Amino acid sequence: MYFLYTMVSMSNDFSSSLWYYTIKEERDIMEIRELTKEVFNQFVNFYPQSSVFQTSEYAMSMNKDKYDSLYLGLIDTNTNNLVAASLILVERLGKFLYAYAPRGFLIDYENALLVRTYTTLMKKYLAKRNIIAIKICPLIVRSTYNKITDYQAHNHRFDHLFSFLKKEGYYHLGFNTQFEAFKPRFEAIIRLTKNTGLLYKSIHKSFRTKIRAGNRLGIRVYKGTKDNLKLFYELAKDNDPRKFSYFENLYEHYNSTDKIDLYFALLDCKQFLIETQREYDEQGRICGKIHEQVSQNQGRANQSLITMKINAEHTLTEKKKRMTAAAHLSHNNPDGLIIAGVLVIKHKNEAYIISEGYDKNYASLNGKHLLIWKLIEKYANEGYATFNLGGIPSPNSPNDYNGLKDFKLNFGADAVEYIGDLEYVTSKSLYMLYRNYAPLRKLKRTEKEKES
Repeated sequence: MYFLYTMVSMSNDFSSSLWYYTIKEERDIMEIRELTKEVFNQFVNFYPQSSVFQTSEYAMSMNKDKYDSLYLGLIDTNTNNLVAASLILVERLGKFLYAYAPRGFLIDYENALLVRTYTTLMKKYLAKRNIIAIKICPLIVRSTYNKITDYQAHNHRFDHLFSFLKKEGYYHLGFNTQFEAFKPRFEAIIRLTKNTGLLYKSIHKSFRTKIRAGNRLGIRVYKGTKDNLKLFYELAKDNDPRKFSYFENLYEHYNSTDKIDLYFALLDCKQFLIETQREYDEQGRICGKIHEQVSQNQGRANQSLITMKINAEHTLTEKKKRMTAAAHLSHNNPDGLIIAGVLVIKHKNEAYIISEGYDKNYASLNGKHLLIWKLIEKYANEGYATFNLGGIPSPNSPNDYNGLKDFKLNFGADAVEYIGDLEYVTSKSLYMLYRNYAPLRKLKRTEKEKES
């Protein structure tokens, strides 16, 4: 056999396929066919590596937005085995149809014959449907970097795969450093182990301090439901441009298969008041001791002691303000206050953060830090292999998202760099028309926005 990964045996599910094309490679005959959702799901479940964005739940979620979807499969007709597949999303751009394969194809990219065959047949299939091109963002790793350990590794096969795909007609859209790609080119991924003590030690020291502080101040983690989705959106919308309907659709479809978790960091306001009162009293004792030392040294110049007294009194004032604010919070929020939220989709052995947010008014309480750590513990204990914290910018290029990057990498996550977006033209004539039409369409849209 020339393919390396698990094959799924086919039944009569394909007897009603409307379109198929064949290509002969020596003795092998391959066909591309549209799959049923059930057969596609079966292949995804058996395939060694796949993404949350390569699932039927994701397809159905996007169907409610602006995309149609197809499930395409490559069949070895000698054995009736399915050897490659892909979720294809189709978007209408004006008068044209454009396709996307989120996180690429479910295929062995190391197998040149398999990729070439799939590409050839897919091109014919999509062209028959008047689709002008397809964009893919495969899970082909270019490099891995860990900020805390300063570990770096380059995929020694990357350059070969990159050159091969370009020779096959895939146009690379560049090694972007921020979030210009269809899906993030960099992700922060934690390799989980059931040794949660080791996971905790791999977190940056400053973050461990914040996690302990958040726990001491009365932050608790609880699981939400669909009824809390609007509350989550209010926390996330300032940093996430996607509409509420996007999260609503995801929750509906992934919840039907028990693959989505919504968690919140809740501030126990009564505990917060107790702790701030304790901190205030403790600082008061410190100020008293320093005041006593100053009194004992009257008439003798001691600038360091005076400076210590001023700083301690300033801290006491700040502690009093915090205690007063805690008293108001406790009175107005007897059941607690939501200060952060995280939406997670579970796919096979990975938990993936789709979005997260927090109330900036309470950022100093470190609610999101504690929430992420508790989820690391949870998914590690449940046997998940990885916890994907989602997209980040390039770890080696200063940009506007350095805060987001540092936050995720400080949990001991690896920064995983992928190949990025590749475009493959499936209908040259229509694609050229589209390229000529796109600037005009953009101009018309701009003029319309100005009028409104």
